[in-house]
Amino acid sequence: MFQLVWSDEDGVPAGDRGLAYGDGLFETLLVTGDRPYLLSYHLDRISRDAGRLAIPVARSELDRVCSQAVARYSSLYDSGNWVLKLTLTRGSGGRGYRPDPRAQPNLIISHSAAPAMTGPGGVVVDFSRITLTVNPLFAGIKSLNRLEQVMAARELRGEIFEVLMSNRDGHVLEGTRTNVFVRSGDVWITPPSATLAVAGVMRRHVLDRLHSAGHQVREAALQLEDLVGDRCQGVWLTNSVLGVVPVRNLAGHDLPVDQRLATIVGSPAILD
Repeated sequence: MFQLVWSDEDGVPAGDRGLAYGDGLFETLLVTGDRPYLLSYHLDRISRDAGRLAIPVARSELDRVCSQAVARYSSLYDSGNWVLKLTLTRGSGGRGYRPDPRAQPNLIISHSAAPAMTGPGGVVVDFSRITLTVNPLFAGIKSLNRLEQVMAARELRGEIFEVLMSNRDGHVLEGTRTNVFVRSGDVWITPPSATLAVAGVMRRHVLDRLHSAGHQVREAALQLEDLVGDRCQGVWLTNSVLGVVPVRNLAGHDLPVDQRLATIVGSPAILD
């Protein structure tokens, strides 16, 4: 069982390992009024990845707390969009890096207004100068250790909506807060989850929709020419709060823009 921390009431303990070492993980859920989007996907990921980090937590308890949080905060936003954030840490205890096996996890609940949604005309994106290093042991986990993304996000200036990060081999992996899909010929391509720092909830939802609609999908390394070459029919970014966002310009290259991926994914299946 975890210690529940409401951010608008309580402070995080000074000895919390999430604060000290990034020893934990988090989820951000889009909520419309009192209806959370893709809740089961978020609960699947945080409970699975907590297990990978050996942080004991029951999915049923997370579900219960989400219901409490929605009931507590939804009236602040009427029927509009807002963001619910769950931060799960190993808790406090243990000198240095070695955790105390008796530590009780902390679950920190916070909320905020949702960011403005992007228009259908697409966004401007560039490539980051920050190399993304993914430890296979932690691939895909939305952990609290996000320093590479923090540094890359400092490059977001002017009209640049996002920057894409590559690994040491030059393969494009993801944005600071988004996953990437490319349409090449008749195939949708996205980098394999095992190579990603964060395997997003919206990414999983998009893959499920593409497969169920009978589309050809390939999880493969993305080269520069896949994104700006002649075969590219479009680039899309996905994020559980922002949805599906088409890219109209990538590092000075104009790209075709349409809503085909958003159409395939459909309207948010709020109650899932």
